[in-house]
Amino acid sequence: MGEQDLTLTLNGEPHVLDGRLTVTGLLERIGLDPRKVAVERNREIVPRSAYAGTWLAPGDSLEIVHFIGGG
Repeated sequence: MGEQDLTLTLNGEPHVLDGRLTVTGLLERIGLDPRKVAVERNREIVPRSAYAGTWLAPGDSLEIVHFIGGG
């Protein structure tokens, strides 16, 4: 692991990512549309309007729920 690695828990699974990331950056990296998910960071909901300004820190625990339309 490098000095710039970011270790966090994502939906219950450990992940090591390179570099610093915001919530938006993480969603882009894993291929999710920020408009179609809800993100909980360390047991607190992150408002969608704060995704771009919320920096992830080593040890963070995130839960991401993807909304699926239908009817």
